[in-house]
Amino acid sequence: MSLDNRRSAETGFDLQTYAAQLTANDEMWAGGQVRPHWAQLMQGLDRLGPGSLARQRLEGRRLLRENGVTYNVYGDPQTPSRPWELDLIPLVFDHVEWARIEKGLIQRAQLLDHVLADLYGPRRLISAGLLPPELIYGSGAFLLPCDQIPHRRMLLYAADLARGPDGRMWVLSDRTQSPLGAGYALENRTALRRLLPQLTHECQIRRLSFFFQRLRDQLHTSAGSKDQPRIALLTPGPRDEAYFEHAYLASYLGYPLVQGGDLTVRDGCVWLKSIEGLRRVDILLRRVEDRNCDPLELRGDGPGGVAGLLEAVRQANVVVANPLGSSALENAGLAPFLPRIARHFFGEELQLPSGATWWCGHDSARRYVLDHLEELVIKNTRRSAAHPSMLGANLSNDEKAALRRRIEAAPHLYVGQERVSFSTAPTLVEDRLEPRHAILRAFLVAHDDGYAAMPGGLTRVAPDRDSFVVATQAGGISKDTWVLAEEPERSISLWLSPGAELEMHADEGILSSRAGENLFWVGRYAERAEGVARLLRVVLERLGTGGESGDETGVACLHQLLRAVTRLTGTLPGFVGRGGKQRLLHPWHELRAVVFTGSDKGSSLLTTLQALQGASYAIRDRWSTDAWRIIDDIQEHWTSIQAVPNLSPVRAQDDLDLLLTDLLALSGLNKESMTRETGWLLLDIGRRIERGLLLIDLLRSTLVRRTNLIEEHLLQEAVLLAKQSLITYRRRYRSYLQLGSVLELLLVDETNPRSLVYQFGQLQEHLAALPRTRRGTRLSEEERLVLAAHTRLRLIDPVALAEGGEGLTGRRRDLDQLLESMRQALMAASETLTRTYFSHAQVSSQLVSSSLVYGNAMEESL
Repeated sequence: MSLDNRRSAETGFDLQTYAAQLTANDEMWAGGQVRPHWAQLMQGLDRLGPGSLARQRLEGRRLLRENGVTYNVYGDPQTPSRPWELDLIPLVFDHVEWARIEKGLIQRAQLLDHVLADLYGPRRLISAGLLPPELIYGSGAFLLPCDQIPHRRMLLYAADLARGPDGRMWVLSDRTQSPLGAGYALENRTALRRLLPQLTHECQIRRLSFFFQRLRDQLHTSAGSKDQPRIALLTPGPRDEAYFEHAYLASYLGYPLVQGGDLTVRDGCVWLKSIEGLRRVDILLRRVEDRNCDPLELRGDGPGGVAGLLEAVRQANVVVANPLGSSALENAGLAPFLPRIARHFFGEELQLPSGATWWCGHDSARRYVLDHLEELVIKNTRRSAAHPSMLGANLSNDEKAALRRRIEAAPHLYVGQERVSFSTAPTLVEDRLEPRHAILRAFLVAHDDGYAAMPGGLTRVAPDRDSFVVATQAGGISKDTWVLAEEPERSISLWLSPGAELEMHADEGILSSRAGENLFWVGRYAERAEGVARLLRVVLERLGTGGESGDETGVACLHQLLRAVTRLTGTLPGFVGRGGKQRLLHPWHELRAVVFTGSDKGSSLLTTLQALQGASYAIRDRWSTDAWRIIDDIQEHWTSIQAVPNLSPVRAQDDLDLLLTDLLALSGLNKESMTRETGWLLLDIGRRIERGLLLIDLLRSTLVRRTNLIEEHLLQEAVLLAKQSLITYRRRYRSYLQLGSVLELLLVDETNPRSLVYQFGQLQEHLAALPRTRRGTRLSEEERLVLAAHTRLRLIDPVALAEGGEGLTGRRRDLDQLLESMRQALMAASETLTRTYFSHAQVSSQLVSSSLVYGNAMEESL
């Protein structure tokens, strides 16, 4: 079926111009017309038109950003990650061609699995001369500690495919350790179904969910006779480039996401360090490279390993998928030997060819590579970021000479591969179609006695028209991959066995210590951000209404609030240390620093929000899409306004309003959506501890010191406003401000969710609900601390505290001592909780040390 070569409508695409740009085989265009299996898609796109697609592309970027889909190129979640780019035009295969590709992929996966079993077993391929020993043992990918471990099949396999000049699909590389991209492929499909719902329905695309169902089934089968195996997904952590995918897959499959620090090996078994205690792990779906899986035996220098893991595998007490040692199959030097090995094992030819490859360990191949250096891609047999592929044509004379010397010195470490001019696919660039070189990563999962391919995959295209580089690190753009079905496919759910699944997933609710600690600190960081933002908003309001140039009492009140800002944030010297008096005269510069930069001893509002984002990102798999959108919006907005030149106090107030709206939305969403399990308890415990500490610090900074009545009234009003209790006070007391009544509302009113006694009451309930082994009816240490403080607080007389003190201009000593004892109780409870439940090495830290702030600054402020 053909489309008009010009424009099928006023808004259609100019396909003739597209065809004129082609310099290689194209997936969509051939023989002067659209390929038949692309016709329905192109007609649908033509109906939408470039303008509508451009709008949908912007919507897609927004959707992917809000969903937190990123590729963390720099390996640090605190720095901006590369946003995930999705082109709206998918790569399309008809079912006939896909069947051929799938057959070839299955053959290749089975072949490599045979090779893996042989390399770590009898090694007949080497003894028969089908593989040179230097290639295997010299590359560094063969792991001797894994030798003779009973073979388990590769669970997952991926291959990078491209259509060569002959029209066939060629294999460019194999991925056998922990193939990356299946989660991104699923997210691409989900996004495209939302962006182009009618087209995805009309084109009758094969579903991806079958692949993930088979993955779950095979993982459970790997446990052998165990009915309810505990399965976890092992990630290197938030700094890994593909951490989003790790969290996404863990959430989608229903498995806990764990890091090396969450696990320990004891008595030859792998255990998860959870809030409830140690829980045995039966299967690990790893996203950690071979050498980093066990620092004790494999000596890797990367994150994510578990000391003793390999010994647990030897004893058959844990299954690791893919098997440790499978990195040996990613050796680029295997390619020229695979055809003979296929004939050896299967008596048949390799159905999916690799590009022509010369291993330099053979003299004739080495001479050919050195003589044709400019025409080849040179690869190291040790695949890693430290040994990137090199295009000979792009090297200078000096670089080529240096490369020749390295090849001559260690020829077994190098291969030369033919530079394949692979096909292009249509890509939406602004409002037009352009051909871009494309590579498909196809995924297979072990199934029954063979393998099953995902009907689709992750397609990547080059960011520039003439470029062959499609790597995501270099700005490559992703595409969905459509395999057209012969007939409509039924929907499938991952939860097909209701009885067994429900029983198993009750156990899978176990919370790791690391995840519990991050939830605890998310609560603390979110509450600290809210408390500081509310105080800053009050201060800016006072500043904007003339407090800086108004009457003497108003100025004194403003100065006391500014000192409170320094104490709550710990941003010394600020308004209380050396030079503080001068800063009080012109406070905006220092306030801007409190918002954005902080100090060596304290944290700015921005760094608190970054800490919130970091703790949240570390448990990305536990957040709903809506919750993550709020977290991401907060971080993006506050990072962007940091660069605003000459930020005014009025603009800062508006931004604080938006921040408070987002923080309240996050708090409300968590309160209404999270089940009241251990995770929620720890989240709310962190929030209650921080809310109590902030209230204590604010009261000590503003109401402990006696001053004149008018200034005290102004300060009391500001404190009530910052603690969202002013309207309640006016409605309840209907009188002038009195300190006794203010203290009653903020300290001992058990109906006020902002009061100190309310925080202790909630802590008492939450701590009692935490899982903990007790002897009889004895309380835990943290429960005793909170109960003692709670009881003392309920017995106080607020009026007596307000009237007590040292003279008319002195300090309310009894009030100060009470607040200090409450602060000590909260800090001790926090530290005890950390020792009891958060037993891994890396621990978050208190943002501000109140004792440090008061010890250094109280004298000067008085």
